[in-house]
Amino acid sequence: MRIVFMGTPAFAEVSLRRLLEAGFSVTGVFTQPDKPKDRGLKLSHSPVKQLALEAGLPVFQPERLRDGTALDTLRSLNPELVAVVAYGRIIPDALLGVPPRGTVNIHGSLLPKYRGAAPVQHAVLNGDKTTGVCSMYLASGLDCGDLIHSEETEIGEFETAGELLGRLSKMGAELLVRTVRDIEAGVAPRTPQDCGGVSYAPPISRELRPIDWSGTPRQVVKHICGLLPWPGATAKLGGHVFKIFAAEYTDNKTDRPAGTIVSADFKRGLEVVCGNGETLRITQLQAPGNRRMSAADFLRGHPISLN
Repeated sequence: MRIVFMGTPAFAEVSLRRLLEAGFSVTGVFTQPDKPKDRGLKLSHSPVKQLALEAGLPVFQPERLRDGTALDTLRSLNPELVAVVAYGRIIPDALLGVPPRGTVNIHGSLLPKYRGAAPVQHAVLNGDKTTGVCSMYLASGLDCGDLIHSEETEIGEFETAGELLGRLSKMGAELLVRTVRDIEAGVAPRTPQDCGGVSYAPPISRELRPIDWSGTPRQVVKHICGLLPWPGATAKLGGHVFKIFAAEYTDNKTDRPAGTIVSADFKRGLEVVCGNGETLRITQLQAPGNRRMSAADFLRGHPISLN
């Protein structure tokens, strides 16, 4: 079966690699245009493009999908099936209608929960206990097509969005292979989504960075974990804004206001009050102009005054 693959980041690269390892015929790859990277602003290949070039696959990077060029390209490749994984753009109906066996997508949540661009981050931010991946047929609208297969997994209490993305990318790759095999065999199920359970996961922005200490310790931990590796949670402590990488729970409670630093020593780190009076200990941070380090190591050379 002739397959065209559409994807861009590392999450998608894992799926493309697995398709190739499984022996499927990938006849072309669509990925986002190269973007400038680092200080030199040198154009950088996406992870999917890099793998496609290494595998000798034709690569296409249309600036637009609705001007007819991408449609002509896709038709020329004559795919039986199109597989989309984190491509980064909504596929127009004209392109969806090209492959006779449909266009399938791997999504990083258990739809209809968390339709949209950042399902993994929002699952962590919201403190969900479980999440998963699913395969679906793409249709008009945002992540609203019929479901094919899904797989659930637990979210670790201190698992970051980046760590979860890494796990889900592997689960999604295996699910894509299973899905393609079932479509090829003509046995793939097709289940309409439950519209009553729809929720959305909009893109993550820098505006989400500041920690709200009025939340519970768990809400603060999930805020920190959900924003890693990007953009990273921040907190103003001792007059400086720090990037916060990790924290742990304590058994302590106080009547002091939320956001108060109650302990700052080079043995344990920074202990801060949350909204319910329970405290949280920051264990890893990064000061402005400095590197990431343990809070204890930072405090050895940079004492912070208690509130």
